[in-house]
Amino acid sequence: MWRAAAVRAVRGAGAGAGAGAPRAASGAAAAQLRRRLESELEEIRGAGTWKSERVIASRQGPHLRLAGGGAGIINFCANNYLGLSSHPEVIRAAVEALEKFGAGLSSVRFICGTQSIHKDLEEKIARFHQREDAILYASCFDANAGIFEALLTPEDAVLSDELNHASIIDGIRLCKANKYRYKHMDMQDLEAKLKEAQKHRLRLVATDGAFSMDGDIAPLREICQLAHKYDALVFIDECHATGFLGPNGRGTDELLGVMDKVTIINSTLGKALGGAAGGYTTGPKPLIDLLRQRSRPYLFSNSLPPAVVGCASKALDLLMESNAIAQSMAAKTQRFRSKMTAAGFTISGKDHPICPVMLGDARLASVMAEDMLNRGIYVIGFSYPVVPKGKARIRVQISAVHSDEDIDRCVEAFTQVGRKHGALP
Repeated sequence: MWRAAAVRAVRGAGAGAGAGAPRAASGAAAAQLRRRLESELEEIRGAGTWKSERVIASRQGPHLRLAGGGAGIINFCANNYLGLSSHPEVIRAAVEALEKFGAGLSSVRFICGTQSIHKDLEEKIARFHQREDAILYASCFDANAGIFEALLTPEDAVLSDELNHASIIDGIRLCKANKYRYKHMDMQDLEAKLKEAQKHRLRLVATDGAFSMDGDIAPLREICQLAHKYDALVFIDECHATGFLGPNGRGTDELLGVMDKVTIINSTLGKALGGAAGGYTTGPKPLIDLLRQRSRPYLFSNSLPPAVVGCASKALDLLMESNAIAQSMAAKTQRFRSKMTAAGFTISGKDHPICPVMLGDARLASVMAEDMLNRGIYVIGFSYPVVPKGKARIRVQISAVHSDEDIDRCVEAFTQVGRKHGALP
């Protein structure tokens, strides 16, 4: 009897609510939360820092089609540095891995989530970076979340550049080491902090190799010299360097000739190397073995899907076969930077395909980005909290698959929009 009554009650509730109708939590606490959230959201809109998500209805590439009919859009804001996100061989490798190894593992690595392709990719990553071993993560954010807590203790110290990526900052927060923050790329301040940290057992200097919001490259030669002088280790995040910086695309340590002086590299498979997802740590084998035992994002996250592994592996194959794609980046980057500077814009960084057009005002960056889209150029304005207040910018990213005509059209649109909105005289 009670079961029949329960069934009737459920059916009655379903009929009243309507099939698939959203339900809001009830009660005073839920209502208070809703009011607070709506107030915060309104503040974001009022400050001009609201982040909308444009919907793409095509493959990732230099030319896009947006949902709603926007066609022929030139994309200048993807991390698709080498243009491999839609490369036919990369796609084919993903499909083959999907068909052979399935959609996913439904498991973490140490239970029943390690396939031969995972081990093959880890070996390939280590070989590419000329390191002893490598370990895969769901993202480089996870790799950064998993390294510091597993490696450092309260007896140790970590010294971090003040403009490091949020994932490095969050990863460092999770560990119990003594924390030092040095001024952005300021070697005098780093040396002062290293002197102060001499009382600790182990010192680890952590820096982005290339800084994603400013397009500048860490002074790794000087950092490594200081690390040697004060008996410290060097960690670099190479998400915006792997695949295209250095003679063979190995990153900033290769570019600056310090591959034998950097101990730990974290990087991503989700940018230049196919653009799908995934991250990794590569370095000494005992460190990688320790991460397999203690790194929480590794131990408690599902294995990378076979299709993602397949496309990343093929991207690395293409890169190791020839450095021609990586080397094509320099001339295209220089073309954009020189023409934008000549037009009167301030471009942050140097010699990196991340080319931030500095505007200062958040609302100006947002309005100009929208107007650029009206002219067929897809760029995004960045403002607080992604960048410091007063340093809003439109970040342009050059890809190996952009043509000279694409770049010239982008500069022309920037010049028109800049004059319209008072960013240029």
